[in-house]
Amino acid sequence: MKLSFVFFIFSFTVLSYSLTIPTLYRNDDTDLLINKDSAHKFFFNKFNKIDKVAPIYSSELKGREIIPNSYIVVFKKTLDQERLRFHKNQVLERQLIEIDILEKKDPGNEFIAQVKGSGDLLKEFKIGDLVHGYSGIFLPQTLEFIRHDPLIAFVEKDSKVYANEFAIEKDSPWGLARISSRKSLDYADTYDYLYDDEGGKGVTAYVIDTGIYIEHNQFEGRAKWGKTIPAGNQDKDDHGHGTHCAGTIASKDYGIAKNAEVVAVKVLSSDGSGSMSDVIKGVEFVANAHTKAVKEGKKGFKGSTANMSLGGGNSPALDMAVNAAVKAGIHFGVAAGNENDDACYSSPASAELAITVGASSVYDYRAYFSNYGKCVDVFAPGLNILSTYIGYPEATTSMSGTSMASPHIVGLLTYFLSLHPDSDSEFFASGGVVTPAQLKKQVLAFATKDTLASVPEDTPNLLIFNGAGQDLSPFWGNITDSNTDEQVQVHKDMN
Repeated sequence: MKLSFVFFIFSFTVLSYSLTIPTLYRNDDTDLLINKDSAHKFFFNKFNKIDKVAPIYSSELKGREIIPNSYIVVFKKTLDQERLRFHKNQVLERQLIEIDILEKKDPGNEFIAQVKGSGDLLKEFKIGDLVHGYSGIFLPQTLEFIRHDPLIAFVEKDSKVYANEFAIEKDSPWGLARISSRKSLDYADTYDYLYDDEGGKGVTAYVIDTGIYIEHNQFEGRAKWGKTIPAGNQDKDDHGHGTHCAGTIASKDYGIAKNAEVVAVKVLSSDGSGSMSDVIKGVEFVANAHTKAVKEGKKGFKGSTANMSLGGGNSPALDMAVNAAVKAGIHFGVAAGNENDDACYSSPASAELAITVGASSVYDYRAYFSNYGKCVDVFAPGLNILSTYIGYPEATTSMSGTSMASPHIVGLLTYFLSLHPDSDSEFFASGGVVTPAQLKKQVLAFATKDTLASVPEDTPNLLIFNGAGQDLSPFWGNITDSNTDEQVQVHKDMN
């Protein structure tokens, strides 16, 4: 089964004060002078002696690239508001003092430049009632102070993530045709895609990636910019990876759900890389945007999907963020990775509640680069996939990778969500909402079975299928009020 972690995070109300605060001399809530001696006295006397130190997790043993001095901090379940305020103030105060001392001793120190280039000293993230924490650039002394706070569940070394593209090849449009057929394709220059032309209406698909070239003609005005996370980056896809993924989800000619809205959430820079901490902020943005859309009750809104065609080493914090977003109602697809290795070694591929997608070829083989194993849920076309690209409004290119497979599943989730039966249908889901657990279960059950070659025994041999534009009663007929436990059990059974 996918990797899971024992930390369950309980949210708390965020108090409105700036995280980029000036030097503090007094905490008005506690009437406590903020200095080293009084801070230690207050901390240990008021909140009891520390019994243990929060662990530090790292993916560097798997050869992943660690970002120096950068950490992700996740809070425990039980929180107290006074402790929370004090923790933030103390971390910021300690960090500012240590930076000031270091800058006086060594003005050219690389750490100083790193802090100044990172924006806010503390970047907080919060997803519903499930995950709450922050990231930042910390000196060793500050990090030890953080780890000794009993509020902290764990600290994770921030690490690099990369777009899971593999290569750029010549044009070869076949992926859409394959997901609308139970049979293997004969090799040809073009293929027929069978689908319902209402697919995608009312659904918003978030692309957490390098951005989207929203002016591309193929999006017909349905693409918009949501959020840019990395400091110093423009609201622009200057790489092309995100635009390609968005095109597979919802473009006019290359997309599965041709009427959906796509939203750019930029977490990767122009070189296709980024940090785990920025990816978590991207997931937070998507979860909050979806929650807002649900509360607004916009007529015709049918739900939200999200795609992450990126990966890095195992990150408990990122996996928890993705799982929390799924529980908040986001239908999530993630790439399995391109290392020809066990997908359980990377995140977000190991996130339990997302749909993790491996790549297949036109000849119905597991793509030679695709990751595999129990953390993979299903396969989708991922070799030589033609889609939208950057540069000019008609630009296209073909790319390969599990990055190209994941938007196939997200496009399919978007397609099915939009076609959910109306309230007068016998297949109308309870409450009118198809949960991520329900839809994941149905997509896996509806997939074409045992059709791919070179799939290891411990990997589900499933290829996604859209119903070929026919009556979807067989698909909707088994929708039940699945809960998380049922979803996990389905995943185990299919392995």
